[in-house]
Amino acid sequence: MTHAEFVAAYRAGRISVEFDPARSGQYLGARLLLPLFALPVLGAGIAAALMGWLWSGLALIAAGIVAPRLIKRAAPHFLLTQMLGDATLYDDVQRASAICRIRTVATTPAS
Repeated sequence: MTHAEFVAAYRAGRISVEFDPARSGQYLGARLLLPLFALPVLGAGIAAALMGWLWSGLALIAAGIVAPRLIKRAAPHFLLTQMLGDATLYDDVQRASAICRIRTVATTPAS
């Protein structure tokens, strides 16, 4: 299915897209380089706490832990939204193993 067919079928309600939450979170985390974001923030938080800015340091540490988890939790919705607008991401997700499953929605005849 091409990207244009995917977008048209999704908007028409002919298909449903189901994501594996764990795999989509891993995929998005790797694509956004979340460890590269989290480690410096955690380091800055520890440094701030050791320099006497305890509450600011603890807030940075919390942000470094919580932000990547929230991003990974919202990965299925984010990926679907981006797949509808970006053909390259659609192709990448289709090539990645078992991140999403596209199913045809069974339609019932009108009575």
